[in-house]
Amino acid sequence: MSDAGSIYVLTPGTSTTVQDWPGRLGYWEPGVPPSGPMDDRSFRIGNLVVGNPEGAAGLEVTLSGPALRFTRETVVAVTGAPLAVTVDGAVVPQWAPVTVPAGGELRLGAIRGVGLRAYVLVRGGLDGTVTLGSRAAFAPGGLGAAGGRPLTAGARLDVLPLADDNAPVARAARPPAFANTWTLRVVAGPHGAPDFFTPDGLDRLFRTQWRVHHQSDRTGVRLSGPVPAFARTDGGEAGLHPSNILDSAYGVGTIMLAGDMAVVVGPDGPSLGGFTAIGQVISADLWCLGQVRAGDAITLQVVDADTAALARTRAREQVSDRDPVVAVAIPRYSRRAVVLDGPREGSGGLVTFRRAGERALLVEFGEPVLDLRSRVRAHALQEVVRAAALPAVSDLTPGVRSLHVQYDPDAISAASLQAELSALEAALPDPHELEIPGRTVHLPLAWRHAQAELAVERYATTVRRDAPWCPDNIEFIRRMNGLPDEDAVREIVFDASYLVLGLGDVYLGAPVAVPLDPRHRLVTTKYNPARTWTPANAVGIGGAFLCVYGVEGPGGYQLVGRTVPIWDTADATPWQLRHFDQLRFEPVAEARLEELRGLSAAGEWAPRTEPATFSLAAHARFLDEHADDIAAFRARREVAFAAERQAWAAPAAVSA
Repeated sequence: MSDAGSIYVLTPGTSTTVQDWPGRLGYWEPGVPPSGPMDDRSFRIGNLVVGNPEGAAGLEVTLSGPALRFTRETVVAVTGAPLAVTVDGAVVPQWAPVTVPAGGELRLGAIRGVGLRAYVLVRGGLDGTVTLGSRAAFAPGGLGAAGGRPLTAGARLDVLPLADDNAPVARAARPPAFANTWTLRVVAGPHGAPDFFTPDGLDRLFRTQWRVHHQSDRTGVRLSGPVPAFARTDGGEAGLHPSNILDSAYGVGTIMLAGDMAVVVGPDGPSLGGFTAIGQVISADLWCLGQVRAGDAITLQVVDADTAALARTRAREQVSDRDPVVAVAIPRYSRRAVVLDGPREGSGGLVTFRRAGERALLVEFGEPVLDLRSRVRAHALQEVVRAAALPAVSDLTPGVRSLHVQYDPDAISAASLQAELSALEAALPDPHELEIPGRTVHLPLAWRHAQAELAVERYATTVRRDAPWCPDNIEFIRRMNGLPDEDAVREIVFDASYLVLGLGDVYLGAPVAVPLDPRHRLVTTKYNPARTWTPANAVGIGGAFLCVYGVEGPGGYQLVGRTVPIWDTADATPWQLRHFDQLRFEPVAEARLEELRGLSAAGEWAPRTEPATFSLAAHARFLDEHADDIAAFRARREVAFAAERQAWAAPAAVSA
């Protein structure tokens, strides 16, 4: 028991987790989300009310609150959405310091009507396991206090002693006016441009009212609204739907279009994915994502960088003053600032600099096609930016043909950062001169694993039975690629050597990988809408890429089977794969795979690895040697791809 006392959970509420702010930073590249409170304003203000630093660990409560017993007299504050709060049966106020006596019980009721989350902040802050620098709970990865899981009855939470015993308890704060109608201010980019959307169609996305979908959570807030009007018919090698792109990184608050549905990336969201993104919710409004509930109305209003900066300043002042009310004028929307520079000739080919919302730039290389030269150029830029140690840059996340650069907009402007990145890019070496070290990693794969098949079945039952990839993902892959039978699909998957181009594609350390031999590139499309459940370590194909799902969660790739864990929380670096590793799959029976999964979890088995090197020059020679066979394979695939797309369009034409 802590010297500052402990808290016992009598009843846990719907979902109560330990969070701290700003969460787990600096691990976006391997797909580790920051987590932390979804409504950071309520959380930070509550900490200040009890005399803590803004980021001290506290509890996030969703829908209904817990009952807690305190072993020592403690000062607490309950902030966030309105709900009933009592101490030993007596009603006490929210947003104010409240003393709970030794042996006293704090009880929170249900959140009804408006808002979704409340926060319990305790003077001194909560103790708990620190993982990758934070106590913030992230259940899918087993990170943070209580193994990242929601609290259960009987759990004990220890309270930390206050660093400064003389720190005063602050005055009460003024609560915000919660409602069921919200305006989220957005800085546009990176794909809110005419090469992805028609101007009128893009304008409609920011003019129409959206509704919060019931399948929303900390990973992402789904929005139902207008059908996007794209300026292209498909995503090419990225997939059949025009929302599909070669995988690129996101930031928290990014609004991506997963098929025809908008999803706002939450603090537990993925760092990488293959969907267009039209903007990013400004940091001053991110707290709203923690309070929107199913059915709430949302309007997206685009603001410029100056307006976003003013909102950040006011938000900081209002947190410090414990007055969470923000009102900033909203100028008219302009699309002109999305593409900052390019496409133009860079050091190794075309380069384009795009604004990726309020807090990031996206550097794209080459044409929007799968070209490993573009990935090598992104790697080279990442290395020189990291070596330059630019003080404003926080995270560098490579995609298939891009580098996502997150930065502090209070420390540097987008234009100034773009100029610095442009100068570094201009001095990059010829990508054909580079040799990049990696490993060959041999992974067992159980074809048609029961859990992968269950994910497809659940999707057909609960989401979209008429999807062309239902009831059989592998048959869909065969059809799209013009292959004679399932054995041909299976043979290609097991013959291929998959080069890891990105990590964090659908969360923790999950690779997005492409076959080195173009004759092994099976092209599919991603689910539209995405699955809400995928088993951990399922193996799937989306566009021309393969992914191993690091943890259980949503997903959109066509599933072929399951492999062993690629994430080990017990390891100091939990992600088990690296960029430019080469994955080779070996067939195993389902029973043997489950045995290996158990041995892996116990630390008694690990995949076989060998050193490997990727050379773009050597790869180019391979492509030249097999050019005729590669061209024939692509031609057959493109015919099948076109036929499948035409088959999709036929029912729509009949219904119209």
